[in-house]
Amino acid sequence: MDGIAQLLTDPAAWAALVTLIVMEVVLGIDNLIFISILSNKLPEANRQKVRRLGIGLALVMRLILLSTIAWIVGLTQPVFTLFGNEFSWKDLILIGGGLFLMWKATKEIHHTVDPAPDNGGVLDKTDVVITNVGSAIFQIVLLDLVFSIDSILTAVGMTEHLPIMVVAVLVSITVMLLAADPLGNFINKNPTVVMLALGFLLMIGMVLIADGFGMHVPKGYIYAAMAFSAGVEALNMWSRARQARRAQASEETRH
Repeated sequence: MDGIAQLLTDPAAWAALVTLIVMEVVLGIDNLIFISILSNKLPEANRQKVRRLGIGLALVMRLILLSTIAWIVGLTQPVFTLFGNEFSWKDLILIGGGLFLMWKATKEIHHTVDPAPDNGGVLDKTDVVITNVGSAIFQIVLLDLVFSIDSILTAVGMTEHLPIMVVAVLVSITVMLLAADPLGNFINKNPTVVMLALGFLLMIGMVLIADGFGMHVPKGYIYAAMAFSAGVEALNMWSRARQARRAQASEETRH
């Protein structure tokens, strides 16, 4: 209790908490984009359930990893050297997760650009990327694990106080829960946003692979690029909405 009381009165601890919450929320949104895209491939009745299950699994994984911080830190120790580069279990997990994310995003882009034809209204197995809840959950679990390890290692690097890490993780998961349905529905209703989100996933996958090979890319650059792209897309959506209103007004005037 004395330790917690000291943290509550320590300005440095509050600064670390705010900074860590911002970082965890940003990492959580990355995780949520992937969950939203996967869940939108399911029948509408299952989407909310899968989103909440995916976020719940992300919370469980993060809390489990927080309880084994010594093991998590141990993942950064080199296990072998290849062509002069040392690789740890953390590096291998990031590389594997990045490759999976790039493969998944590329597959989704191909499906979006060149969808399978509709066979007279009969749904073919190739018409959807995911045909069952189990497949979606399995893929979400894989990426939850990668994002969770990245999230906890970020937390460990920013503070040594476990209560601060736990609070930051709980706040980020709460934001994910609140944003899950609005973000998923928004992505589903705007095809160009889907492509933008898939582009984000490709970039995140490349960054994970680069980190795995020891080439650290400052996250500030990544999120600045994402924010710029999102701003451009917001202007495009606003322009399309204005054009649609003008066309509708012109049509009403003609009649």
